[in-house]
Amino acid sequence: MSGPLPQWCEQTCVVCPAQQLGPGQFDVVDRPGPEFAYNPDIGWRLTAEGVAVCVHPYRVGLPPGRYASRGEPVPDQTPRPAPTPASLVLPAELVDLEGWLVAVLRDAPEEQIFGAVARAERLAAERFEPKQVVAAMRRVLSVELANR
Repeated sequence: MSGPLPQWCEQTCVVCPAQQLGPGQFDVVDRPGPEFAYNPDIGWRLTAEGVAVCVHPYRVGLPPGRYASRGEPVPDQTPRPAPTPASLVLPAELVDLEGWLVAVLRDAPEEQIFGAVARAERLAAERFEPKQVVAAMRRVLSVELANR
């Protein structure tokens, strides 16, 4: 079995199984949720059956699929999925903040990116500690703005 794709270390969440597992070794779903609980002992989210799962297809670059649990084939090359409306809702958990920030930035038109950054920072600071927001924004912006 192969390991993670080189770009995944930068492009996925630090709590994503794509940081350590290769294509086909985890499932991809379209959003975080209580049915995909983050397991701090393992370092990523799991399905109820214990299968590693990525909850941000637009970050990992794979469409939703049950690649590990059902053996669905991993597509060779597909366009990076766009963030869904559900991914644009401010998350309740800090572990999902980076994914939300990426979704907000990718959803923003080029000419509105600076306003999107300011709004995202303001909204996130209403729910999370400012230091946590700044740290997440630094990680996300360093990759997202460079890839525009």
